Formats: sequence, C-alpha cells, structure tokens
Amino acid sequence: MKIYIIRHGETALNVKRIMQGRLDEPLNGSGRELAVLTGRAMRYVRFDVCVSSPLKRAKETAEAVLKESGNDIPVKLDDRLLEIDFGDLEGRMLSDMGEAGYLFYTDPFNFAGFPNGEKVKDVCERTQGFLKELINKDDGKTYLISTHGCALRAMTNYLFENPSDFWRGRAPYNCSFTIIESENGAARLTAVDRVFYDEKLIVDHFKQ
Repeated sequence: MKIYIIRHGETALNVKRIMQGRLDEPLNGSGRELAVLTGRAMRYVRFDVCVSSPLKRAKETAEAVLKESGNDIPVKLDDRLLEIDFGDLEGRMLSDMGEAGYLFYTDPFNFAGFPNGEKVKDVCERTQGFLKELINKDDGKTYLISTHGCALRAMTNYLFENPSDFWRGRAPYNCSFTIIESENGAARLTAVDRVFYDEKLIVDHFKQ
C-alpha cells in the first residue's frame, strides 16, 4: 500500500504567522493555487481512498488535489487528523506566545502543553493511532491523507531513524507530502516534505 500525507495549502493566518490550531480557516488564494498545481502534477496517481481532517483548510486541499488529479472519490473525515489544540493561545502569533511557543518548537516532547490545549505527545498518540490502523489493514490501496503541520510531523515521527528530532528543522511546507509505502505491515518513508509544484513557490513560514 502507498500513503500520501499532505499538509494543507496556505491560509491567511499562515502568512501572519498566527497559530491556527482548531480555528477553521479556509485556504487563501495562494493555498488554493498550490493545491490545484499539486493535483495537476499528480494525474498519474490513482487514489483509492481519501481521508482528511474536518477543518476547512485540509478538506479544501484534499478536494482540489482529487479534482485536478482526476480522482473521483469522496473525502472521508476523521477527527484524529485535526491539528494540535493550542487551547487558550489559539489565534495568537508565535512571537506572542512566550515560553510556550519557544518550547513547542525547541523541546516539543518535554513541552508541558498549551493551557486548556494539547501536548505534542497527545497529538502523536492520536495521529499515530490513525496511521497504524491504516497500515495494519495492509489492503494494497493508495491513500490520500490531508492534515496539518504539527499533526503530520506527529503522525510520522515514529518512522524516522531519530524520532527525538520532531520538527526536522521546519514545519512541512504547504501542500508538501510525506509518502509512506507499506507491505505486510512494515512501513517505510519514501519521501519527506516533497512538493509537486515549482519549488520557487515554497514559502517557509517556520523560518520567517
């Protein structure tokens, strides 16, 4: 089986470096464009199943990729694919989050979590539960999974040689893929943060 896990396209809050979490922000113009370009570049891929976070930005990304790649299948929704819950700090700029924002990116596994929100370990538990359930099916199908930056890193963390390096230097690019191939329940990463559009269009909000 093959699993394509995409981070949603850009939103207006990404541009402002506002931590969206569970805020239901739609894609902006650039985000829709990247999703369309990604889908057109993937016309050679036949997806059998698509599962998305229920948040607009992830669902819209999945719908655009399916439409432009010629895959006429429904988008199923799963709450386990939601982004981390920033709790009381939802909607705040990273620069305004103080120690919580700093530790979230520098020491995520020892980070105590956001007030009334989630810990990174919580996100790992729910997203990896989803992925392992999928892998254990071992059904030979090709999946499109649409999710979020922290959720994607959390979901695939256990498959890396060094899981302690959670962020791997950055958040995944908008509309980038982490790709997994699995056979007989044994999964391996075949691509990380791969884009199917012109790399000149990449904007690394993590480093700005």
